[in-house]
Amino acid sequence: MEQVAQATGGRLVGEGGAEVTAVAIDSRAVRAGDLYVALPGARVDGHAFVDAARAAGATGSLTTRDLGEQAGPHVVVEDAQTALGDLARADLLRRQAQGGTPDVVAITGSVGKTTTKDLVQDVLGALGHVYATRGSLNNEIGLPRTVLDSPQDTRVLVAEMGADAPGNLTYLTSIAPPRVAVVLAVGRAHLEGFGSIEGVQRAKAELVQALRPGGLAVLNHDDARVLAMRADAELVGAGVVTYSASGRPEAQVRAENTRVLDTGQASFDLCTPQGRASVTLALIGGHHVANALAAAAVALELGMSVQQVAEALAVAGPRSPHRMARHDLAGGVTLIDDSYNANPESMRAALRALVALARGRRSVAVLGEMRELGESSRDEHDALGRLAVRLDVDKLLVVGQGARPLYTGALLEGSFGEEAHFVTDPDQAEAWLRDTLEPGDVVLLKASNGAGLHALADRLVGGGA
Repeated sequence: MEQVAQATGGRLVGEGGAEVTAVAIDSRAVRAGDLYVALPGARVDGHAFVDAARAAGATGSLTTRDLGEQAGPHVVVEDAQTALGDLARADLLRRQAQGGTPDVVAITGSVGKTTTKDLVQDVLGALGHVYATRGSLNNEIGLPRTVLDSPQDTRVLVAEMGADAPGNLTYLTSIAPPRVAVVLAVGRAHLEGFGSIEGVQRAKAELVQALRPGGLAVLNHDDARVLAMRADAELVGAGVVTYSASGRPEAQVRAENTRVLDTGQASFDLCTPQGRASVTLALIGGHHVANALAAAAVALELGMSVQQVAEALAVAGPRSPHRMARHDLAGGVTLIDDSYNANPESMRAALRALVALARGRRSVAVLGEMRELGESSRDEHDALGRLAVRLDVDKLLVVGQGARPLYTGALLEGSFGEEAHFVTDPDQAEAWLRDTLEPGDVVLLKASNGAGLHALADRLVGGGA
């Protein structure tokens, strides 16, 4: 506990010699030896559960007020969330000073962060001692937890880093400075917090600016705004590797001869300075080629061979739930569950993947609201509805008032008869699906997390169609 106080600049109350073995922010998940961090919440204050955490075996707590020695050992700080970051920063610095590892691979982008993080983790698995962000714990609370949860013998820490406002990535990289910084795309996700697409670009560039001399920026050659970050890398003395799903010859890592198979999986030739190899991804959707190339670039930088990378990509499936996960339901219905999150770019990619997979079968798109788009929300939803019609999606079900412009966009583009439908909530969507689905249908579920379609996906998978 004394070291906790030193790392956070806090004041120790009670016994300081007790050993802390891990960190918990949920009193229900506390194990013996944990440090319980009493974070303020939107609905409840973590301080209300300090006694429960102690009863569950917590060594001590991190709090923002003096609770008295009867509350057990605790360190009082000004801000618990900031102190959590300070604790993670100190832990990582200590481990790197002692053994030189872990190296941090940081991944950001408007789309594809979690999938790419999972791919990097899978591909680097052959190296051993790799730890990655669980799920999408990529913010000011999630990243410190990732650092603190990683085993002491971790050699590579794969950290997903998200941003919904300027300065987020500067802060996160101050906790876990990257050796490798991966920027996937600059899109319209969280546009509300950045004001413009240029604001998104500036925010994502913060990751590259955090590199140290000798570090490496892995940049998407097919995204002009990402490619422009080459200048940021050069300013800090970092190297640059670019990748291209479109096969641009200037990119060091690129895909050639790409095709989408009847199974919905993409096959391509992985071309690198170290050689070539044929790859067929385990993941569904041609848009995952770019994510796979980013993972390949990281793995090659860390010493893997092209053939090792190709073999790993062939078996790397989705680790995180509700991300292009394929489920075969009763009656021969195929469900593509991509319901964890959505923005305009990922929605378009998912629709194209649906159409590719459904060749000769009926395609059904169940789409909900894309959130945090600010003033562009109506136009983006409208454009997506029009795209669904142009792609000849057989059935379109729009869920929720926030997504209604998607439905009207489909109608204005020429959807007629029974092609497009609108319901107000996931319960109505479930009833419609159970009445409408036929054997052989291919169904896509996608929306921002808050739209609740992930719960609908769970019910469909648990109970069949």
